[in-house]
Amino acid sequence: MIKIYASLLKKVRELKPLVHHITNYVTVNDCANITLEIGASPVMADSIGEAADIANIAGALVINIGTLNENTIPSMIAAGKSANAKGIPVIFDPVGAGASKLRNDTALMIINEIKLSVLRGNISEIRFITGLRSQTKGVDASENDMSETNSNGQIAKDLANKLGCVVVISGAIDIISDGKKIAFIENGHPMLGNQTGTGCMCSSLIGSFCGAAPNEPFAAAITAMLCMDIAGEIAFKKAGKAGNGSFRTALHDAINLMDDRTLEKMAKYNEK
Repeated sequence: MIKIYASLLKKVRELKPLVHHITNYVTVNDCANITLEIGASPVMADSIGEAADIANIAGALVINIGTLNENTIPSMIAAGKSANAKGIPVIFDPVGAGASKLRNDTALMIINEIKLSVLRGNISEIRFITGLRSQTKGVDASENDMSETNSNGQIAKDLANKLGCVVVISGAIDIISDGKKIAFIENGHPMLGNQTGTGCMCSSLIGSFCGAAPNEPFAAAITAMLCMDIAGEIAFKKAGKAGNGSFRTALHDAINLMDDRTLEKMAKYNEK
């Protein structure tokens, strides 16, 4: 299976899909660059005057509510519906869901009004969307919510079945489910958690792979998470001891230089 996922990396770089982002201003530059580094093409268009038009010509749409405001909510809905009408994959990153009424209402509205291909969040965000008690710590997951890998796998599977999409729970062990299968990825490094926007960048990578393989969201999500996690390991070996800034640069370099052989060699992955 790893060979199948690794082959998607070549496909992204051959097709160079356009990935439309309506994302947050804290990590927008990182999201744009990570999209370029994996081989896709980013566009950041959040005005209601063009959001639907851009989504209509994109290979994938990434919606991220990290710095949510009332002005961009209509753009998210319009772009999502435009993408749905053309069968374009929609990836939703419900940053901070559970932390405020505006975020909660917006996350649920997006889920109810837009057909998602992939939902990616931390366990606290996913627990909120599932309707379970969560302890969101701002935009971060709480330690209590992260403690049960096996039960969190069932949460991902149940939510994937409910929403009819792939669910990704990112954390120390990434969990991906399409409602039938569950994949666990054990790659990564703790320094990824010290970087602003690694989750947002994961969503951009998922959008890039979905843009190249729109009918394979499960494989696309697995490949994207493997790329980020393995890049984190490579970046730590290269620059981790120099500090967060050097690690960040090395992370982007590792994504840019990622290849199928590295994915196949380093992947710590199992599927049930």
